[in-house]
Amino acid sequence: MSKKLMTIVLALTLVASMLAACSGNGNSGGTAPPQSPPPSSDGDIDGGEAVNPYGDTGGLTLPLVDKPTTLTWMLVSENPVNDKMIVKEIEKRTGIKLDIQNYSSATYQDKLRMTLASGKLPDIFHGLKPSELKKIGQQKAVVAINDYADMLPNFKKLYIDENPSVIASHGDQDGKLYSWPIYNMNRDVNHGMMFRKDIFDKHGIEEWTNTDEFYDALKKLKEQYPDSYPMASKTKEYIFRDLAYGWGLGGASYPAYFDESEKLWKFASTQPEHKQMLDFLKKLYDEKLLDPEFLTDTPDSWTSKMTTGKSFVTWDWIGRLDLFYNQISAENPDYDMRYANPIGPTNNIRTLAKIDTNFGIAVANNQNKEAALKLLDYLTSPSGAALVTLGVEGETFNFDATGKPVYPELTDVPLVDIKVLEDRYGLWLEGMYLAPDRRSVYYNFTEKEQEAQDKIVSANKFEPMDPELNLTDEEIAIVAEYQVAMEKAANEFNAKYVLNKSYGEKEWTAWLKTAEKLGESKYMEVYNAAQKRLDAAAK
Repeated sequence: MSKKLMTIVLALTLVASMLAACSGNGNSGGTAPPQSPPPSSDGDIDGGEAVNPYGDTGGLTLPLVDKPTTLTWMLVSENPVNDKMIVKEIEKRTGIKLDIQNYSSATYQDKLRMTLASGKLPDIFHGLKPSELKKIGQQKAVVAINDYADMLPNFKKLYIDENPSVIASHGDQDGKLYSWPIYNMNRDVNHGMMFRKDIFDKHGIEEWTNTDEFYDALKKLKEQYPDSYPMASKTKEYIFRDLAYGWGLGGASYPAYFDESEKLWKFASTQPEHKQMLDFLKKLYDEKLLDPEFLTDTPDSWTSKMTTGKSFVTWDWIGRLDLFYNQISAENPDYDMRYANPIGPTNNIRTLAKIDTNFGIAVANNQNKEAALKLLDYLTSPSGAALVTLGVEGETFNFDATGKPVYPELTDVPLVDIKVLEDRYGLWLEGMYLAPDRRSVYYNFTEKEQEAQDKIVSANKFEPMDPELNLTDEEIAIVAEYQVAMEKAANEFNAKYVLNKSYGEKEWTAWLKTAEKLGESKYMEVYNAAQKRLDAAAK
């Protein structure tokens, strides 16, 4: 191994250990699908030019290369890919032959580390954290993508012209971006409050529109079902994080959050709004409206309560709306779980990011880099996005009268989801979808899921997204030093405050002092320093 590559590997090892130390801050993770299908991508680019047979390429000319070119691409797939439709169609359109090196999700990270250690990088790969890519990017092992923006019209449009903050938030200190982002993957609504509509309707209880009405609804449920605990939870101590958005305290960096009014980063667990949330939960707990096992319930015990009439309100993933019904419908065909309005003074839920660089999609700095970059740019275009997430219209699929894709070869498959499409055609390969087409089956919501999207989107019940900060290695280390201990202490205090009748103002004041001793100020200094850099970069 060369001295240069040895330096890269050592740098990666250091970063990996650092990341492991600060991995305690997990995130939970769009926009709703259009109410009508978006225009087909088969139109011409400029309006007056000839129609491109492959649709809107965003300005790229196909084929992308003028001589035979083979690219190696390392990605996650449980099955071999090189004989799939996607590989053949990409070569047909772009002139680029792909040699896909696929590994299972269970083995991919180990294989990636071994590949990096060998010094023989594939032309395209993914799986490193952005901070790791910065390390090897500064060693010139991978390409600074924005250095080639002039030949990448789709990248330039999305990440320089329309979203210039991407470079400031995700590039290195020299403004170099090494990770190709994924655009508009997330749905708008993935989680939130939900309620037993059949039970509410049976007793003439209206769905709440604010926190006071939520409390009143729980009281009425308790009157009808004295042995019940109307609200249950399975997220244990994360309930405080999950509900924080309704009190204006949520964010991807929780328990750090950005106060929009003061333009400052703060520690959520010491804010007056956090105490208000705790007081509300304490009230529910004391009045037996909140399941006493809300901090210890397992998914199984929680499911039992939610499907047997012991609890009627909860917070969870929207897929649960149908899963619960499917589980209980044979015994109770009237069971009807529906997505509900948020609770908390803001009456909002989390806003999910439109741009994601965490997949770490990178291009090796070698003789194939320009072809690899152009291919990623094509897959970001409407034409390429449709190819990798829908297929080939008229061959693998057609749109039905409602604008939904139908796959003639898969009519015997009960549910055509993205896993089925990956197995059959090589669509939706992890690391290859860069700007998913919203007409894909991934965005086929059930009636209940669509109702959830419509309810929140139509009323714009979303908390503003916190700024995406670009922490230095030193700042990452400081966050790692303080965050775990502070989160642990906060969770312990939260539990005691809600469960113990004696806890009140005195204990809250003592907690504020404890948080400061644990390093609250130093913890927040990191975020506010990074915010100042981000603000300066935007000027």
